[in-house]
Amino acid sequence: MDIREPALPITMKNQLNDQLHLLMDGIHRVLDTIEENECCILNQFEQMNQQFRAIHTIAASYYLRTYLEPYTDHYATLATTVQHLSERRHGALIAIRRKDEIKPFVHSGIPINAILSFSLMESIFYPGNPLHDGGVVVDKNVILSAGNIYPTAQFYEGEEMLGTRHRAAIGLTERTDCLVLVVSEETGRVSFAIQGKLYPVQPSGLL
Repeated sequence: MDIREPALPITMKNQLNDQLHLLMDGIHRVLDTIEENECCILNQFEQMNQQFRAIHTIAASYYLRTYLEPYTDHYATLATTVQHLSERRHGALIAIRRKDEIKPFVHSGIPINAILSFSLMESIFYPGNPLHDGGVVVDKNVILSAGNIYPTAQFYEGEEMLGTRHRAAIGLTERTDCLVLVVSEETGRVSFAIQGKLYPVQPSGLL
């Protein structure tokens, strides 16, 4: 089930190099001033934090798009969906099938069999909807089912305490090559899981 990592194109490498050099310049400036008396470096830390977020957004957006676009024509719809759900802090769990079959590993779902759309996704994950606590399964451009229960993570060794959705996302991607998008109900943060690993993304950089 190993997934070959996509090679970074030259334009992406150049973008990341430029951003990393800006970050390194910021680090050097902090090192140059850190010994000064009464020198507050919090603003510089905030600038570096923003630069790092920019680097992360560029890389995460590229990898997520690369992992998904061969398997669905509706990447933009998925990106828009998680952006809106994140802004509203509506929790979500969306599994996108790649090559492996997902059905044997999920259960209790309600068949949907409808073309993937932003409005349908938003209604499924609207708080109070009977399906909103479960996961959606997407195959190509179709929402197959909603309200699914995913298997929980078996091999997660990270230090961070994970919520139910994140453990389920890791669990399903431990067993198949699918990609799972997660929106946290508590924080609105967006992540994706693949090969049993969880990666945070900035929702504003997905499109």
